[in-house]
Amino acid sequence: MTRIAVIDPQPAVRAGLSMLLRTEPGLVPVGAAAGAHDGAELAERLRPDVVLLEPHLLDGDGLGLCRRLTAAPGGPRVLLYHGVSDPALGILARVAGADGLVDKSEEPGVLFEAIRVVARGGQSLPPVGPEALEAAAHRVETDDLALLAMLVDGTSPDDVAEALRLDGRRVARRTERVLGQLRSRRPAPSLA
Repeated sequence: MTRIAVIDPQPAVRAGLSMLLRTEPGLVPVGAAAGAHDGAELAERLRPDVVLLEPHLLDGDGLGLCRRLTAAPGGPRVLLYHGVSDPALGILARVAGADGLVDKSEEPGVLFEAIRVVARGGQSLPPVGPEALEAAAHRVETDDLALLAMLVDGTSPDDVAEALRLDGRRVARRTERVLGQLRSRRPAPSLA
């Protein structure tokens, strides 16, 4: 059994996903939340195996919540379930530590398979093209390029800390900074 929590600002999406998940053997919805704050509390209280998370929440940032959930010891696997086409979302998902990314317009079978892959410890992320990587590189500060590359490659936080010779808290702060720079859509300031 895979226990799933749903975090989405739309009541109809939360209700629809709970009903849909109940139809699929082995997938069990255990709770739902509307935003980042109640979603974090729900995940801590219920300890689901997988969290289906909308990246755009009304009361906070779903990508930041994803990063916090996946960075917590024993935290759930996170599958971003989005409805807005954004070419940068593949990079953002990786930097936030998401295990999967599924568009809400996909057939239910695609979602079910992604949940199963993620629950088994795998990843269900789309490939990132060179254009997206280049665009991301132009939005982050030069000092953060190595961090960006490691996060996009899925390097573990401990390995990132060791490679950059930083403690875990500093890696977490710099990761938050990179997420902020990527979301801003403005090129990083020139250091010249």
